[in-house]
Amino acid sequence: MTTAVGEPDRPLHATAGAQGLTGTSFKHEHLSAILADRLSDRFFEVHAENYMGAGGPPHRTLTAIRENYPLSIHGVCMSIGGTGALDVNHLARFRDLVARYEPTLVSEHLAWSSHGGKFFNDLLPLPYTKETLGKVCEHIDQVQEAIKRPILLENPSTYVAFASSTMSETDFIRAVAQRTGCGLLLDVNNVFVSATNHDFSAAAYLAGFPLEQVGEIHLAGHSEQRDDENELLLIDSHDRTVADPVWNLYRDVVSRIGPRPTLIEWDSNLPDWPVLRAQALTARQIMAEHGMSLSEEVSHAI
Repeated sequence: MTTAVGEPDRPLHATAGAQGLTGTSFKHEHLSAILADRLSDRFFEVHAENYMGAGGPPHRTLTAIRENYPLSIHGVCMSIGGTGALDVNHLARFRDLVARYEPTLVSEHLAWSSHGGKFFNDLLPLPYTKETLGKVCEHIDQVQEAIKRPILLENPSTYVAFASSTMSETDFIRAVAQRTGCGLLLDVNNVFVSATNHDFSAAAYLAGFPLEQVGEIHLAGHSEQRDDENELLLIDSHDRTVADPVWNLYRDVVSRIGPRPTLIEWDSNLPDWPVLRAQALTARQIMAEHGMSLSEEVSHAI
């Protein structure tokens, strides 16, 4: 039986002052432009595995960002959904990175990427069963105990589904959050990609998602391909602007739960900094529009 991690050093969800933060993936090519911009209400996210060395240029640039902005550390290789044990050396490096930079947000994926001592450069899906639930919760407990704070768990983008699943993805994610005390990172683009690929309603998925546990939101661009049967296949490519249907889903989520720290993911085919900056400003504007109406509702209810 898993139990929730002890009282965290930081709250599970962002504090009121951090709720309206917007962020972008940090890329070294944009460092000079970022530091010259003197942005407000902004944070930056990095992949943990790119900063697990002891020092050198990566840490010098990340330190420059951390001195001016809140930071999000996003793990991509923990293999939380794997059937085997977590790599204790990897977990130790992850723990040390969190301690070194004291990020505002820490997150990982509901996926697996290693098996039998081999690493796969992908975030692979898992069957939603009681057995898998127990293993995922065990791994999350282990991570949270190591870093002494809750993590945010990200919903996956998927291209295949398991016939052996006995519960829906949203029910599985809700059970994980309840049993471990972790928060959730809602990737809206992943919802749209999976819904298109598996022919289900993205709106219905979000209606069943435990939105009350969301501590951060991701937005990204996706690309279109065709599968072997010439059916449309979306890829969570992080290489272009956020699509209009994803923005619409985001508006719906924010209208229901209010502002949450929101990140624009862009990892390849990098644009000039003003393009990425403009995407973050769009998210900020949406939060401002819906955050005001929610505040008014609260004030009327008091």
